[in-house]
Amino acid sequence: MYQDHFSKECFRKPKKNDSFVSMNQVAQHYKYNQEELQVHKDNERYFAEHFKPEKEMHLTHWLNIHSLANKEELTGLMENLGLDKLLQEDVFTNTKRPRLEEYPSYIFFSIISALPTTGAKYELKKERISFMMGDNFLVSFQEKVSDHFPIVRDRLESNRGKIRSKGPDFLLFRMLEAITDNYSEVVDKIGHDIEILDKLVLRNPKSEVHRRVEWEKRKLVDLRKTVIPMKELLLQLDHVENKLIVEENSHYYHELKDTCMSLVDEIDAQKQMLEGIANLYYAIQGQRMNEVMKVLTVTSAIFIPLTFIVGVYGMNFENMPELKWKNGYFMAWGIMITIAVVLIFVFWKRGWLRRHD
Repeated sequence: MYQDHFSKECFRKPKKNDSFVSMNQVAQHYKYNQEELQVHKDNERYFAEHFKPEKEMHLTHWLNIHSLANKEELTGLMENLGLDKLLQEDVFTNTKRPRLEEYPSYIFFSIISALPTTGAKYELKKERISFMMGDNFLVSFQEKVSDHFPIVRDRLESNRGKIRSKGPDFLLFRMLEAITDNYSEVVDKIGHDIEILDKLVLRNPKSEVHRRVEWEKRKLVDLRKTVIPMKELLLQLDHVENKLIVEENSHYYHELKDTCMSLVDEIDAQKQMLEGIANLYYAIQGQRMNEVMKVLTVTSAIFIPLTFIVGVYGMNFENMPELKWKNGYFMAWGIMITIAVVLIFVFWKRGWLRRHD
């Protein structure tokens, strides 16, 4: 049975690319079990005062914050949850490497998510997300309004799978799985762009192709730096001995870790493909330069003997018998034309005048 005793307007089916929040509703509160689901949207001030998961231990609570702009209210919320002050600062900073922090009553960590970019954007769409998990609750802090978890919401709202029958550790797994799927989408998007570049470099190898290759390589390097910390974090979650993670659910994190390792291998493979495309680009440019140099060389080889003949008979010595020949001018032209034709024929037979596409 679905219940929403807060407001009938608080719930609706999520749409694709729908952040599910408004300016005055920057947080969502899902509380549920196998039989019921309750959803409420509001601002940080409301949840700083009313988010009390310990009062409803029979329900699992998920509070998703979509903005870190209101630091004062969020700090009040974190203090009410008992989050360490140093970790509170970690939520608002973006300088530290993701790490897992275990405390007697909660687990805290931060990761970097990534979403596929659209249009002419040559940087990854990244966002830092922090998680705090307790006995019956999970709080996620997103830096900005962006929807990374539509599948998780859909599973909760449709009561699909095991998510409503399990606790916050399984909810955390589903959220990390959604983020990992986002990584996969980014890799697939870059793979699609690589296929386009591979065809483009053969058809029209302009400098723009080389720039795009370099942009894709930078995105892959950036993505690899994002996926590897995620893999290390999942390895920690797989081996963590904490009552907050049920033993029967730990293997899910192991599977996600293997997925991240596969993603790292795929990223490395795509980097090699881009390096191959870059080498092909340079090879084609080098071949074009060779064609130009070949034309110039052949032209020079034809005109050098002609220039020699003209230079010899252009000297102003008086005792040059050929200058007094009646048909000397025409003979000189005949010799030069003959030499040019012979050289052109020789070069053609050798294949130097043929364009090799």
